[in-house]
Amino acid sequence: MTQLSVNINKVAVLRNSRGGTEPDPLEAARHALAAGCHGITVHPRPDQRHIRPADVLAIPAILGPAELNIEGNPFAPARGGYPGLLALVRATHPAQVTLVPDSDAQLTSDHGFDPAADLSGLRKWAGEFKREGCRVSVFVDAGCSGLARLVDCGVDRVEIYTGPFAAAAARGDVGAALADCLDTASEARAVGLEVNAGHDLSQANLATLLTAIPWIDEVSIGHALFAEALYEGLGTTISRYLAILAAVRS
Repeated sequence: MTQLSVNINKVAVLRNSRGGTEPDPLEAARHALAAGCHGITVHPRPDQRHIRPADVLAIPAILGPAELNIEGNPFAPARGGYPGLLALVRATHPAQVTLVPDSDAQLTSDHGFDPAADLSGLRKWAGEFKREGCRVSVFVDAGCSGLARLVDCGVDRVEIYTGPFAAAAARGDVGAALADCLDTASEARAVGLEVNAGHDLSQANLATLLTAIPWIDEVSIGHALFAEALYEGLGTTISRYLAILAAVRS
């Protein structure tokens, strides 16, 4: 069965927009784990716009049997309060590290590593994380090829960037984008790589992806999941506030 890793970054975004401690990403992770998810994903960035190093360091204590997946750009140097991806990995021992070529200028991850590029740096970093006992996954674009070169770097998995697929699904024209995902997932399996998927996956499009690619090992979902939880839980929360008002009034 495909595993679900819940990305809690968006909870940290909301907390950081106000300051203080609420909502608490760690409490969100506890609820996600209690609901039965298989892991927690975080993507700490050097500018600390959402999840922060202190949050990451606190997660292992609440995981139980679930996995921690830390995403990040290994080429981004430590600065300010950000100690660097390798330092965070050494402090937390996640089951999986997902390498993503993002920059400070990106609002969110929007492309993967190119398997046709010079991979000497990626090989070095994959070796570092493997020595820490982590499974190494690399973020790639749907439709890319040449994945055997990632195997040569010591990579265990690819995570297919599903943003274009999700956008196509929303337009009702998913065929070409889904075919790109399938092509890359098929090549990955053929060369011995496991397959993850993530970005803009939601209740509306997830089944379509998994029906076409049932061997996906893990999906990482955060933005849509917390938006859906907000809508589905808002009525209950408002009802509880109204009950307090009614109780005090009476």
